[in-house]
Amino acid sequence: MAPSSVVVTIEKHNSFPLVEINGSDSLLLPEKQKAASPKQLTWVLLLKAHRALFFFSWMAMTMKAVFASVKKRIAHADINEEDSKSRKLYRFIKAFLAISITGLIVEVIAHFKKWNLRMIQPLELEVHGIIQWFYVSWLSFRVDYIAPMVLMLSKFCIVLFLIQSLDRLVLCFGCFWIKYKKIKPTIQDNAYDLEDASNFPLVLVQIPMCNEREVYAQSIAAACELDWPRNRILIQVLDDSDDGNLQRLIKEEVLSWNEKGVNIVYRHRLIRTGYKAGNLQSAMACDYVKDYEFIAILDADFQPNPDFLKLTIPHFKGNPEVGLVQARWAFVNKEENLLTRLQNINLCFHFEVEQQVNGVFLNFFGFNGTAGVWRAKALEESGGWLERTTVEDMDIAVRAHLKGWKFIFLNDVKVLCELPESYEAYKKQQHRWHSGPMQLFRLCLPSIITSKISIWKKTNLIFLFFLLRKLILPFYSFTLFCIILPLTMFIPEAELPLWVICYIPVFMSLLNILPYPKSFPFLIPYLLFENTMSVTKFNAMISGLFQLGSSYEWVVTKKTGRSSESDFLALAERESKTSNEDKILRRHSESGLELLSKLNQQEKQMASKKKRNKVYRKELALAFLLLTAAARSLLSAHGVHFYFLLFQGLSFLVVGLDLIGEQMN
Repeated sequence: MAPSSVVVTIEKHNSFPLVEINGSDSLLLPEKQKAASPKQLTWVLLLKAHRALFFFSWMAMTMKAVFASVKKRIAHADINEEDSKSRKLYRFIKAFLAISITGLIVEVIAHFKKWNLRMIQPLELEVHGIIQWFYVSWLSFRVDYIAPMVLMLSKFCIVLFLIQSLDRLVLCFGCFWIKYKKIKPTIQDNAYDLEDASNFPLVLVQIPMCNEREVYAQSIAAACELDWPRNRILIQVLDDSDDGNLQRLIKEEVLSWNEKGVNIVYRHRLIRTGYKAGNLQSAMACDYVKDYEFIAILDADFQPNPDFLKLTIPHFKGNPEVGLVQARWAFVNKEENLLTRLQNINLCFHFEVEQQVNGVFLNFFGFNGTAGVWRAKALEESGGWLERTTVEDMDIAVRAHLKGWKFIFLNDVKVLCELPESYEAYKKQQHRWHSGPMQLFRLCLPSIITSKISIWKKTNLIFLFFLLRKLILPFYSFTLFCIILPLTMFIPEAELPLWVICYIPVFMSLLNILPYPKSFPFLIPYLLFENTMSVTKFNAMISGLFQLGSSYEWVVTKKTGRSSESDFLALAERESKTSNEDKILRRHSESGLELLSKLNQQEKQMASKKKRNKVYRKELALAFLLLTAAARSLLSAHGVHFYFLLFQGLSFLVVGLDLIGEQMN
């Protein structure tokens, strides 16, 4: 070895690196062998202490600010009222949270006492103190009894998760095939003679509404401007409003269009039962309805283009087995806030993939309740509108399918509507959308089994349409990601693999975003928000399956009356003419002025009321549960698990404090 060579050996012993320097001239470097002076050691310790003090003070200030904000938010918020069954779920989550916090305290003590957190045979450890004895007993009980049960439940949920992911993957492949082959529903050439109005079929347009103050005018205007011979169309405004002033306002709006030559009538029920289904069934009982061949249904916030009927009704000609033609929804407020952006991702996938694939390959899908045209004969043969569930649209679709009617979905025909902009409205809408199908499944299962449709169609209805997409999805989503995952942080023997909590969910979320690629930056927020909504969907599914009280709750989704830019300009022009000329010159009577003054006073009173955001207790309890599990995972240095639990917990916290969507004063 050369005289100037130096050999450096680095070893590791008990987590402390040892450096040994060997060489013929090592004696020439006496400063390398000197131990650090006490002064230097003191400065190093002081520096480390300063850093630690700064870190803990920063953490304390941050936590103090967060808890102060949470306290202020709760103090100025309305606690969400829940039914008894929902409170039971909340108490279960709260108890689970208390146990998790207790477990976290014990695990922190074990960590700083340097006890083995992953002990294989805990009884062999020499026990010192009651806390360590309790911890060793817990480990033994956990390994022998709890871990096997959690493993079994997690494997069951993972199997359901994989089946549902495979179903979604198959739907995506079907959508790609439709795009690749350019498969579209076709109509006969010259379906209707545009020069001879007598060849056009009679069409009844129904607009059911209930206290739709913000959108009634634009929906009525859009229906009255449909391009169809006026002597071949009738518009029914089915008003279930309980506000007398609003009823008079809608009546006068209908009267103004009637005076312009539009064939439009106003109906109001004295006995308002059955919600929307009862409203539609009451309208169908009119004697003149039997003369109409097709029924178009448009909810109060839907604004079809003038050519809507000419793009949908021709699909019935030459296809006597077609009972429904469904158009796609488009949203005027899809970029209003984060909540509407995330809803848009879900609904774009629903229409672009689910509805289109089922329409092309199965000729069956769930009727969306609006923006569709029914053949009157199909409605009649299927039993009409029934009041037995809160999803009357899915109910009539299933019964029509059992009678052999086929459905057509038009992905290129879009009807403008609104998305809920507040979390409260969205939560209530999702509760109805996920409890109703379970009600319907209980009622329709005997009819499906005894029907004359093929075995394949029965299997599709029972296992795919109802069980997989309406029951299994909310069940495994809530159980796996909100209960089992945080539980496994305290039971490491049942730890979930990374591909379950990261790789497959991210891939499936990516597939959901493909129909609307502009939403790619919202991939991770979408994944977290879907898991956050699982508690609402799970609760709704259980309510509908076991016919609990909240499953029959129907709350009209709050509207804001937003329009697209072109519709807004047209509406402004129309209002300037109609309001200034017709509504003032024609209604300068004393009663009309009184009505307008009352409405103005009501609007001022509504604007002056201080609205409060709600606080959702289940979401908050789950937020603290997931954050507690994240703290436990930090002790075990779980990288992906920690970050997933942390951000999922923060997502629940944001939703629980009603900080997503439309913000109130």
